[in-house]
Amino acid sequence: RAQLEESGGGSVQAGGSARLSCAVSEFPYNYFCMNWFRQVAGKEREGVAAVDDTGSTSYAASVKGRFTISYDNAKSTLYLEMNSLQPEDTATYYCAAAVGGAPCSFVPWEFGIWGQGTQVTVSS
Repeated sequence: RAQLEESGGGSVQAGGSARLSCAVSEFPYNYFCMNWFRQVAGKEREGVAAVDDTGSTSYAASVKGRFTISYDNAKSTLYLEMNSLQPEDTATYYCAAAVGGAPCSFVPWEFGIWGQGTQVTVSS
């Protein structure tokens, strides 16, 4: 059974940077989307960034130019580099995977494999 496990969350000051990692195991799929989502308590989970099996990436408007998503096949690890962090980036961040050949989306219910989440807190 495929498993995802995030790490790298923590506290950072506004303007700072952080990198999240998501270790991927038992994932024998050739066609996939790997995404990062985030959620603030009481709000809907929102898509942040996506990368597919070709390496094509997409970003939410709120993070474009500040965040970079990548997937290292050799290490089976998904990354999210976050720069110029702002207090509004504070959330629990989740990695998620969808398999198959459909274009990547930011729709949470299209993703069947989720990590447990890691908290990122940005202080002003």
